Amino acid sequence: MQDVVLILTVIGEDRPGLVERIASTVSSFDGNWLESSMAHLAGKFAGIVEVSVSPDKSRALRAALSVLPDLRVSVEESVVEAEKPHGRRLSLSVVGHDRIGIVRDISLVLARHKLNVEALNTFTASAPMSAEMLFHAEADVEATEALDEAALQRDLERLSDELMVDITLDSLSD
Repeated sequence: MQDVVLILTVIGEDRPGLVERIASTVSSFDGNWLESSMAHLAGKFAGIVEVSVSPDKSRALRAALSVLPDLRVSVEESVVEAEKPHGRRLSLSVVGHDRIGIVRDISLVLARHKLNVEALNTFTASAPMSAEMLFHAEADVEATEALDEAALQRDLERLSDELMVDITLDSLSD
């Protein structure tokens, strides 16, 4: 029987030992920790974890995760589909003065061109020569073979001018 894949979202007050607590709970039910992304955000620990576990231990693992002290854990079961062929993979980089709406405006362009965001990492940091905050974003996106890359590039250049940010689009090799 095939393992069940669970996606955990976790949030709690940030302090040492939280990752160990989650990992120990997963391991105690013979769960396999597959992928994760975790961060310290505004004093909170926030994470997303993909684990696989045998179907007969899934319910017990969910119950154990739900009662971890000082952590709020949400669990979703994922239906694992056969690996589909990847389309064109692109990398998007954005750097510019921080302002409200950058992620919204960029994601609107990506959606208009039917790009699927597979990974997105953002952060703000002080500019090297001033105290101004700079917004940084790195995204991996997937496009169909039908993508009109020239039209996408035009839309991104127009957006770059409007937002006064640098936007770079590169192809990723698999």
